[in-house]
Amino acid sequence: MILTVCPNPSIDCTMELHALNVGRVNRIDNKIITYSGKAINVAIGVRRLGGDCTVTGFMFDNDAKSFLHNLDKEGVVSRFVNNPGNVRTNYKIIDFRSMMTEINDKGEMVSEDKQRELVSLVFDLAEGCSVVVISGSLPQGVSDEFYPKLVSVINKRAKVFVDTEGAKLVSSVREGVNLIKPNLAELEAITKETLKTKAEMISACEKMIDLGAEKVLLSLGAHGAILTNGRKSLFAKTANVAVNSTVGAGDSMISAAAVMTEKGAEDEEILRCAVAAGTASITTPGTNLFYKDKYEEIYKKVKVEVIQG
Repeated sequence: MILTVCPNPSIDCTMELHALNVGRVNRIDNKIITYSGKAINVAIGVRRLGGDCTVTGFMFDNDAKSFLHNLDKEGVVSRFVNNPGNVRTNYKIIDFRSMMTEINDKGEMVSEDKQRELVSLVFDLAEGCSVVVISGSLPQGVSDEFYPKLVSVINKRAKVFVDTEGAKLVSSVREGVNLIKPNLAELEAITKETLKTKAEMISACEKMIDLGAEKVLLSLGAHGAILTNGRKSLFAKTANVAVNSTVGAGDSMISAAAVMTEKGAEDEEILRCAVAAGTASITTPGTNLFYKDKYEEIYKKVKVEVIQG
């Protein structure tokens, strides 16, 4: 069983238009609404790959019904901590060049009592899980230290994946985690370095390993991904596909990595599946995730090479 923890769910409104003209009236060509949040996306990806998954996190009363309906439809079991108010809405504007402008809300306030409730729930749910994924931003009222607090209560038998940024990621790593998935910009922000070559990227990943991560899955966007444990480093290039939207690609990578880790796969297979899922995701519009048939088609094209070790 895989558990995913979503502290800050979102309603994603993806709007496609010919061009974004700031300060002028813009007409929308197409609009897609999805009930999302990084760890919710991961849970759906796990189910689409045939894994069993439960999702927990904070939920907000006014929009809970839509989220629960969508998760039920995907076959994902959910156990949320409910809060008053609305789920935040994030706006993603995509123009004819596939350039995306994002406007993200910060979410409602969450009380300390509700935070303690979620920590306790994660402790209970994680007992029966082999992989636990914590990912995404935090709502108002929740400090960065909430991440390492969650990590600390998960049983040591479970593999813990963390996908977030900045202080939340660094403090989680210091608690000891199995895998983190920064993108290049996030890793550069943490290390305060400009990373141009694969050797520089691996060196930066090793700094995170020194802090407490067992593995780093570094997303390089259209260029592929690196997976390293500090002794052996692997690279896989993204297959050439038509891009609809890059939103959710990282979540798809994590879902595949979680499924393959639960199966006990070698790192080469974990990376290959992660890149296949991430690549399949960008072929779908809005924040929709990959579909298994596309994933399997792309999987056959992904090659993994050893670049160190």
